[in-house]
Amino acid sequence: MGDEDQKILVVGGGISGITAAVEAAETGANVVIVERNPYLGGRVAQLNQYFPKLCPPTCGLEINFRRIKNNPKISFFTQAEVLSLSGKPGDYSVAIQVNPRYVNDNCTACGKCAEVCETTVPNQINYGMDSVKAAYLPHQMAYPFKYVIDSKIIGTDEAVKCAQACPYNAIDLEMKPETLNIQVGAIVWATGWDPYEAEKIDYLGFGRLPNVLTSVMFERLAAINGPTGGKMVRPSDGKEVKSVAFVQCAGSRDENHLAYCSGVCCLASLKQSTYIRERVPDSKAFIYYIDIRAMGKYEDFYTKVQQDKNLSLIKSKIARITEDKESGGLLVEGEDISAGSKVSQVVDLVVLAVGMRPGTSKIRPDLEMNYDDFGFVTGSGDSGIIPAGCVKAPMEVAASLQDATAAALKAIQVAVRR
Repeated sequence: MGDEDQKILVVGGGISGITAAVEAAETGANVVIVERNPYLGGRVAQLNQYFPKLCPPTCGLEINFRRIKNNPKISFFTQAEVLSLSGKPGDYSVAIQVNPRYVNDNCTACGKCAEVCETTVPNQINYGMDSVKAAYLPHQMAYPFKYVIDSKIIGTDEAVKCAQACPYNAIDLEMKPETLNIQVGAIVWATGWDPYEAEKIDYLGFGRLPNVLTSVMFERLAAINGPTGGKMVRPSDGKEVKSVAFVQCAGSRDENHLAYCSGVCCLASLKQSTYIRERVPDSKAFIYYIDIRAMGKYEDFYTKVQQDKNLSLIKSKIARITEDKESGGLLVEGEDISAGSKVSQVVDLVVLAVGMRPGTSKIRPDLEMNYDDFGFVTGSGDSGIIPAGCVKAPMEVAASLQDATAAALKAIQVAVRR
């Protein structure tokens, strides 16, 4: 049996895709990763800390990047997407489009191109909370560790200046989209998740009130390599944050938005309450919840966090968030269900715990996979396309790793089947 019989395609280079790839490759299979972003790591690369240990994701990512780098059986393409797919289990033909980053492998990430670049673009790693030069390194731990030239300046004198500033001839402004055709035996579909669009929940003020953030944005606000260098400040005026309201189920468990529970949001908010409490010792945090869900091994984490006397957990459904004219803060209003009274609390910042939508919720690939009403993949039957991670169901990082390992095992079995 030749190597081609064991080739596996992994679509998605987030934590699930990376895990599936390295686990399959370390058994001897050849693996190709396709990732739409200019870096591997997915949303985990945007986290500040994992729960429950509250450690940064950099360690786990660095270990996996090293496993990829040192394994000749793994190849990957960033800024790439699957154009077409045909065939059957054990024998698939796949067309992949690789979009240009206008930077080649000569890049040493010296930053000379960025020094002469004047145009800025929204910083995607920080969810647009700040901007970067149009010649940029995606983030400090990006893999591959090389710059990207934004297509916005291609064809301009500014792009030429960037190329001229590079001492290593690493900028190639003539790069074009390239189509690759490969044969694989199995496919792991690990296209991850997207945060629910908080602007759709108009009564919570996201998009209108600058000090209302989503949970994923707050994760970046707390990160040392985030838009404020980890300082807890209000986006509106840079004032230090002394109080934060975490609003649970922002759009979740709501027939008008997401009718399901994403499972991990409560734990994420508990984790994020520790960020503000540790950074600003005299701060206060309020978590407004429908139910606190911290199942199994995470019960101890919940118990530990709730012992903080400056953290208040209020069973409530928040009805409205408005600007408090007197303080410049935010007025959070709703009902305290346990006390049978109204909630009326002024805080510096509000964080909306938005639910998880699968990467297949907006566009469902025409593949041999079954979907539920929300776009999650419910299974693939006898297909050689195996879903992995949050494209199947909301799950935290540890569960994603387990699911991706199982997907790798199944892909190996399919790939060798003829």
